[in-house]
Amino acid sequence: MHIDRRALIGGAASLATLAMTQRATAQDATATTQWPPREHFKLWPDRPPNSPRRLPTPNNEMNGQPPRRELHLRGVAEPVVGVYRPARPDGRALLSLPGGGYRFLSVENEGINVARTFNPLGVTVFVLAYRLPGEGWLEPQDVPLQDAQRAMRLIRARAADFAIDPAGLGVVGFSAGGLLAASIATAYADPVYDRVDAADDQPARPAFAGLVYPVITGDMMRVGALGAARFDTDRRVNRGTPPIFIAHALDDPVVPAAQPMAMLAACQAARVPVEAHFFQEGGHGFGPAYLAPELPGSHWPQLFDLFVKRTLASRTTG
Repeated sequence: MHIDRRALIGGAASLATLAMTQRATAQDATATTQWPPREHFKLWPDRPPNSPRRLPTPNNEMNGQPPRRELHLRGVAEPVVGVYRPARPDGRALLSLPGGGYRFLSVENEGINVARTFNPLGVTVFVLAYRLPGEGWLEPQDVPLQDAQRAMRLIRARAADFAIDPAGLGVVGFSAGGLLAASIATAYADPVYDRVDAADDQPARPAFAGLVYPVITGDMMRVGALGAARFDTDRRVNRGTPPIFIAHALDDPVVPAAQPMAMLAACQAARVPVEAHFFQEGGHGFGPAYLAPELPGSHWPQLFDLFVKRTLASRTTG
């Protein structure tokens, strides 16, 4: 019997490749994403504001199956900011606000993957693990905004350490994190906590805000007093609101397109610079990495990067 050595070698190579793929998949199924990263900092020196007598119990779990297995955070008792530095920083910076319906934080999909996407573009990325209002906090509607304001101020206070331009710090938020990004863009000066230290003398207003499949009105969240008028962020847009970027899929089954469209209309009415991309397909929760490359929505990070560059350039030349 004749044995085709090339076929044998090719078959062995295929089997080896298959075995390696299976091992990698098995490892992915059991691997745990590191959080917080090696470089991180706490927001509050003591117990966070609005703390109950008993703080929530941290519960970080991997969810889903490869290739969309990812880390979710619950029970955030001590909010922290993870720092992800690019190899060649260009001075721009993003505070990333993960979503999760204010029930968990999709910190990998909408935080760590944001850093993986924007670090190669020269952007320093800060990922905020903020407190979830439904976990027993007093005046729960305020705690995400407290954490976002404090994070913006601490980052700006340490801008030299991070090699960033404090005037080039913006936010990007996803789903419920999009509501938080819209809140910090419109309620950046709301007095939601008492001054802690000199860092709180820094402004909390972002230079720009990216809203990706965002919730815009507080009534969608149904937590505490989130339905109050001050969390209907489209109604709070004014000339002081920073430039807004919107990315949304029209087939989103979770957040109706009417939500970001309301923000678009409000920005236009207030003459706030705004750029909006509504994609035919994409669903919800695609982050910066989970759409097929043939879908136009997969290019929102590049569109956002161009928007940020134009926004910051117009600030210096306008």
